[in-house]
Amino acid sequence: MINRFLYPYMPYIRQIKPSYIRVLHASPDAPPVDIYANNNLIAKNIPYKGFTPYISVAPGNYVISVFVSGTTQNPVLVKNIQVPNDTIATVAATGYASDLDLLPIVEPVEPIPNNKTMVRFVHLSPNTPNVDITLPNGTILFEDIGYEEITEYVPVPPGNYTVEAKVAGTDQTALTVPNINLKPNRFYSIYAVGFLDDRPPLQVLIPLDGNSYIK
Repeated sequence: MINRFLYPYMPYIRQIKPSYIRVLHASPDAPPVDIYANNNLIAKNIPYKGFTPYISVAPGNYVISVFVSGTTQNPVLVKNIQVPNDTIATVAATGYASDLDLLPIVEPVEPIPNNKTMVRFVHLSPNTPNVDITLPNGTILFEDIGYEEITEYVPVPPGNYTVEAKVAGTDQTALTVPNINLKPNRFYSIYAVGFLDDRPPLQVLIPLDGNSYIK
């Protein structure tokens, strides 16, 4: 039986679609963490460089609390996150453990050009300066990307790549990443994490983005 109080709003209710989020632990000197949304545990014991699976959530405002794993007192971070309707996003815990932040990284659903791969770069290394992301032949894919900046996706032919992160505007190589296998008809984000000239070292994480398969 239809609730008569809801009936006038049924067309609106039908338009509400779930959103999908996953969590990335990208703080190089932070211990494993547990994450709560509105006091509900959504991710447990996430280590540095760890991704959770995507979870379906209702759109709306969430109070996100981050705790050292296994504890429920004195959160290391509490932050409000707004999840829009019908979106896909990675929420990254970033920065130093003493100054942790949460960065929502939206994954827009875009048509994939035929026989192409969509790639973008996300700079999450707190002590690395702005970088250019280049190919060995000097082709610049992304230019002058600063900490916590997220580029747009660009289409590239699928295949195996070597990419270099150079200090922006120079030939100084901060990191070389060989043998990146990019498959066709997919979205990838290249996340730079870690510390330049320190431990844990600068490296990249290249997961398949949810907009490749979540419809």
